[in-house]
Amino acid sequence: MTVTWRLGLFAISLAVLVPALWHVAMALPAFGAPTEMYGAAVNAIIPAARHITNMVAAVNFDVRGFDTLGEECILVAAVTGTCVLLRGARGEDLTAEAGHLPDRPHVERSDAVVLVCRIGATVLLLFGVYMALHGTATPGGGFQGGVIAASSLMLIYLGEGYSPWRHVMHSWFLGALEGGGAFIFVAAAAIPLMLGYAVLQNILPYGQPKDLFAGGLMVVANFAVGLSVAGSFGQLMLEFMEETRSPEDDPIPDEED
Repeated sequence: MTVTWRLGLFAISLAVLVPALWHVAMALPAFGAPTEMYGAAVNAIIPAARHITNMVAAVNFDVRGFDTLGEECILVAAVTGTCVLLRGARGEDLTAEAGHLPDRPHVERSDAVVLVCRIGATVLLLFGVYMALHGTATPGGGFQGGVIAASSLMLIYLGEGYSPWRHVMHSWFLGALEGGGAFIFVAAAAIPLMLGYAVLQNILPYGQPKDLFAGGLMVVANFAVGLSVAGSFGQLMLEFMEETRSPEDDPIPDEED
């Protein structure tokens, strides 16, 4: 298909979709206007019953905690499947150099770039841990904190380069974070069940409102999700980075072979 045809189809799509999108946007309720009783009920019941102030965390880990457990298992299964597919195609050996395009010059990183990336990676990692730990008291949570913490790994790569980054990013460690976090979450759901309670029913002290440990078992589940998400995204990052590495040179076969 030529560029002219592509631009023509793009213009036709805009002409059809933009009016529809505008109509939908104008039909939306005003910002902040309540549309359902579900949110009002959660806001009225949960703060006193669970001693937490983040209603999103309450819905994720208490009101519909079993659904969140299923979503976490889906994430772990998806990452595991991706790793199996990628490693099956390229193997698991380690090379020290990333692949480079033939005509692209290799420019050394400046000291300023390295310093900024190191500081930024440290700040991101600490902020991700903070977001995961305070998920029941402030806006945030395990998923958000895990993604932020995993983003620090990308800054390390940007500052240090492929070889140093790859030699400190170990698949077994990221896999332990991913699987360990998922296991803790499953245990937090299974232990109350084995004691005769409902799945994820709280069996720990709730703590004081706005306290770090307010929410009881929700704190454990929230932090477990943070560990699992950080390990999952880190594992994906490592696998996709490995796809860019330089392949090992095949040894020249012996004539007698």
